[in-house]
Amino acid sequence: MADLSALKVGLEGTASALVTEERLATNVGSGNVPVFASPMLLALMEAAAVNCLEGHLPEDYQSLGVQLNVAHTAPTPIGFTVTAKATLKAIEGRKLTFDVVANDGAEQIGSGVHTRIVVDTPRFMARLAAKSLPRP
Repeated sequence: MADLSALKVGLEGTASALVTEERLATNVGSGNVPVFASPMLLALMEAAAVNCLEGHLPEDYQSLGVQLNVAHTAPTPIGFTVTAKATLKAIEGRKLTFDVVANDGAEQIGSGVHTRIVVDTPRFMARLAAKSLPRP
């Protein structure tokens, strides 16, 4: 097991994105209204969690998102900047749980819980490569 002692409950990370044409629901297949797309919100929340862990994981380890339970509660038009914040709320072995929240400068637009698992990168990549081999 990796030494995860550098991880502490309460660590925070953020990520921001300008709402552009490419990030609208109408362009990512998640709806017919030109607003910030839910898949983009989820990606931003995951990025905030990844940023939270930056510099706190051992060498050759990284985290992988395994669960998101998020409510997207308000629309955001093009031109706004959305900022997501992730706060590490629980550490259970390799399982990390984050509270995530996002706002667009005018109001909170989403919140929820995100879970990530810490993995040994070389081992994970070997498993992935084995899965990619042709099957008989």
